[in-house]
Amino acid sequence: MYTAPQLLEQINSYIASLAFARFPKDLYSPIEYELSLGGKRIRPLFLMMAYNLYKEQVESVYSQAVAIEMYHNYTLLHDDLMDRSDMRRGKPTVHKVWGENTAILSGDAMLVLAYQYIGKCATEYLKPVLDLFSATALEICEGQQLDMDFEKRMDVEADEYIEMIRLKTAVLLAASFKIGALLGGASQADIDNFYKFGIQIGLAFQLQDDLLDVYGNSANFGKKIGGDILCNKKTYLLIKAFELADQDQKTELHKWLSVESCNGDEKIAAVTELYNQIGVKQVCEQKIQAYYAEAMRSLADIQVAEANKQELINTIKTLINREV
Repeated sequence: MYTAPQLLEQINSYIASLAFARFPKDLYSPIEYELSLGGKRIRPLFLMMAYNLYKEQVESVYSQAVAIEMYHNYTLLHDDLMDRSDMRRGKPTVHKVWGENTAILSGDAMLVLAYQYIGKCATEYLKPVLDLFSATALEICEGQQLDMDFEKRMDVEADEYIEMIRLKTAVLLAASFKIGALLGGASQADIDNFYKFGIQIGLAFQLQDDLLDVYGNSANFGKKIGGDILCNKKTYLLIKAFELADQDQKTELHKWLSVESCNGDEKIAAVTELYNQIGVKQVCEQKIQAYYAEAMRSLADIQVAEANKQELINTIKTLINREV
């Protein structure tokens, strides 16, 4: 079996070797650029780790791992355009370099390429893999729309938010595990448990991101702390803060959310102090640990030698316990 760093090195090398010789170049250069920005590559890693629990020839699923990463980066490219983001992983976003129209078209091409790569599997697996990939892609669109809808609402409830992040974030992680297990020849019970495992890890992972955006170290987190507060994003922390706050605290929260012009650092500090008073950091941490515990129960039900699961467990722990 391979370690997680060994698998990451393989998938990074394979992605770095990709070159699109088709024309026009201005359609494909943004794709190469977007993929070159790197990232954690956790989705292709999870696909390969799940596969490697059953089979050793991980190079046989490089195409499906690339498909998952290609699709993920396609969503980031379009997210950056919708959010009017100028930077991604320390570099200018595609629409800032090539313009909005090219960003849309290159993103569309990435989606088509993702389908081409995902389909490069044995005939016996083609239908279930494509069915899962297509269902996942549609769910991610649904999650993105819910996230956009929440921007216009002040009455978003915690259960609605959890469903949104399940669709927008968790289903792609779950599909990565499930595709890896399926291509590895796992039993149907293992395949189903891997999907549940991925959903639970995905929910914990996104909640950890919410937490890090407020309480993280910007050097470790990779972006400026407090961005969600500045744009009034309906995160789990904000939703729970309104749910648990007393009337004075709710009034203060509403004041900061409705202010049209203010010092950004002052707003971040004030809202963070309200979060501290209300205790939402602890509430969020408890929710993360609950999903992690559920995930470990799903992993325990997978019929693979426990010793062989340890590398995956260690990788998950690193992600969930990112420094806050």
